[in-house]
Amino acid sequence: MSTQNKYAEKQHRIVIVGGGAGGLELATRLGNQLGKRNKAEIILVDAALTHIWKPLLHEVAAGTLNSYEDELNYFAHASQHHFEFFLGRMIDIDRKDKTILLAALQDEDGKEVAPERSIAYDTLVVAIGSTSNDFGTVGAKEHCIFLDSRPQADRFQREFLSLYLEAQAKNLVQHHHKQLNIAIIGAGATGVELAAELHHAANQFSKYGLNSIDPKDVKISLIEAAPRVLPALPKRVSHDAEATLREIGVQVIKNCRVVEIDAHTVYCEDEIEIPATLKVWSAGIKAPDFLQGIGGLETNRINQLVVNASLQSSLDEDIFAMGDCACYIPAGAERPVPPRAQVANQQAIFLAKAMALRLEGKSLGSFEFKDKGSLVSLSDQSTVGNILGNINVDGLFARMMYISLYRFHQVALHGVFKTSLMIIKDLLSKGSSPQLKLH
Repeated sequence: MSTQNKYAEKQHRIVIVGGGAGGLELATRLGNQLGKRNKAEIILVDAALTHIWKPLLHEVAAGTLNSYEDELNYFAHASQHHFEFFLGRMIDIDRKDKTILLAALQDEDGKEVAPERSIAYDTLVVAIGSTSNDFGTVGAKEHCIFLDSRPQADRFQREFLSLYLEAQAKNLVQHHHKQLNIAIIGAGATGVELAAELHHAANQFSKYGLNSIDPKDVKISLIEAAPRVLPALPKRVSHDAEATLREIGVQVIKNCRVVEIDAHTVYCEDEIEIPATLKVWSAGIKAPDFLQGIGGLETNRINQLVVNASLQSSLDEDIFAMGDCACYIPAGAERPVPPRAQVANQQAIFLAKAMALRLEGKSLGSFEFKDKGSLVSLSDQSTVGNILGNINVDGLFARMMYISLYRFHQVALHGVFKTSLMIIKDLLSKGSSPQLKLH
């Protein structure tokens, strides 16, 4: 039986697991292209009810972005773009029966809403992203907040705000100011952006009357094991970012490997001790642990599914993987394509075309990553980065480009007209709303 005839027997079901930047863009594209015309059944599965663009999580953590205003509801979006959404967390893949198993669904009180259940697929796309890699560091899981998801970012924002509320209450009685120590482990893009955003938030707290912690008493330490911040970016970009951070008072500590963390201190090699009330781990990534060897598929040392040039898993042509949870090493390259939002975006575009070709029994082609550069926001201070591989940019031009990255993501999900309305709404509300989430 030919591939084309096999697909013609019933409507082909494409199941996408993971509603992050790549998975949601892919589901939207396939829904509009195939689901709308009844050429395939498109199902998106995610463990959360809402989506927020992951590169914005450092702003959610600092409180400079209200996650409730920028979230997207999966059910509503699915109904508008011709695909189905299922709430659930994938825990296994049965390749023989071509099903995925979802964990039992529980409410906030731990009551079971739905038992374990399975969803059949004809084509499966795994797009569940990544989590932070603490490399087994003693105390990291117990004493650090990770910024892998919106709930974690919301938790940091609540704890950050609570320290200010506590200081304000004590100041009414004791009449003294308090020092706040924050440690960020890992000076990649997330760590650098968070450090700058927290500095901005500290000044905003003072502006809104929460001045029992003076902005100059907020000590932010950015700890990096490599010789420079932003080690994956060009040296010029790294130098500019570090200079800006030092200028606003961030303590940048390089060549410093963290070995242990407790409730009040970050311990590094060479007996370096850094006091910290709030601690954030942003050093390194890995795919979720449950992916290791799932369904007998090939995975690497950080749990990523190994895929070929068409993004099909190395051992099963009916299973694809994309984004941070996929390991694809282009021919002739020494390293996999990097875990960045632009990779997920380009893979979503590629797979949307590949799925249409697959339904027709045609060759899928090969994914080629075109690096458009990287931009790092330093809150209200600056934006630095490089474009097209070797052109360094900063200042207003870089800031406008950085903002446009999120707008392009919105265009991919909502189209130009609706995104334009969102931009107008944001501009109108900017002057009337607090610049910091205070609840």
